[in-house]
Amino acid sequence: MRRILIIGSGGAGKSVCARQLGHILQLPVFHLDCYFWQPNWVQTPKEEWLQQLQSILEQDR
Repeated sequence: MRRILIIGSGGAGKSVCARQLGHILQLPVFHLDCYFWQPNWVQTPKEEWLQQLQSILEQDR
């Protein structure tokens, strides 16, 4: 496995699951909320968000 996408409702345990899987499988973990939201819950401008997402997706794992 090289990539895993975890989707779920708020409070469902996605972050805990991601950290555990990342540790077990030696995969990097990216929490997209950290890239999408700026301080005070300000949305990242669309172009910047797409560039950050593209950078993550270009990685090998």
